[in-house]
Amino acid sequence: MTDNTPLTRPIVDLSGKRGLIVGIANRHSIAAGCGSAFKAAGARLAATYLNDKAKPFVEEVTDPLGCEMLLPCDVREQGSLEAVFEKIEQDWGGLDFLLHSIAFAPMQDLHGRLTDSSAEGFGIAMDVSCHSFIRMARLAEPLMKDGGCLLGVTFYGSERVVEHYNLMGPVKAALESATRYLAAELGPEGIRAHALSPGPIKTRAASGIDRFDQLMDEAAARAPQHHLVDIDDVGNLAAFLVSDAAKRITGTIIPVDGGAHLMA
Repeated sequence: MTDNTPLTRPIVDLSGKRGLIVGIANRHSIAAGCGSAFKAAGARLAATYLNDKAKPFVEEVTDPLGCEMLLPCDVREQGSLEAVFEKIEQDWGGLDFLLHSIAFAPMQDLHGRLTDSSAEGFGIAMDVSCHSFIRMARLAEPLMKDGGCLLGVTFYGSERVVEHYNLMGPVKAALESATRYLAAELGPEGIRAHALSPGPIKTRAASGIDRFDQLMDEAAARAPQHHLVDIDDVGNLAAFLVSDAAKRITGTIIPVDGGAHLMA
């Protein structure tokens, strides 16, 4: 996505639906591409920012999207996430979908072998990248009175060993498993859960992975379509999944990678 202009032709109809986006870092973020697709389809949006330093970069995305709420949220700070959902309940009275697009690991643990990862570093990665999704599901549940959809973001390093992905592989595997369990537990309430699995995309989060440019080149060469996906490709899928057109689909881990997942 070269600018913040929403797509001119909606993929699906999200008119009247209210969605929360957690994880916009800047205009190159996967969450930004999803937000653009949500807006183009007619959704009302709320978003979060990590801290005051990050806020201007998030506003570059959220202002053109017309986000009705922009709320501070650091999932590691006690009460921060709860305050977001309290504000949504106060202003909107309900929620139809949310996107969890955050991940973090301390640099030393991310760049080292899984074998050498610290208990503290592994715990932080699991808390921010996986358990926060479960917490969001718990907080969203009472707001999704008429059903809804929960989206997380994963990567194929969860199921295959990807060089330099290190401890994030097991963490993303946990996120995918959590997605399936949430889909099963919340399904009777009409709440669906999915994990989007894009191929390599050059985002700020991905820049922390050692030799990520090499990983991108290798993925493009291996994919049957021989090119990488972008944030708009992911956004189109996200908009479909949160729409009523996908109301009978839940518990899926869906690759958006030009077919790279097919190749050995």
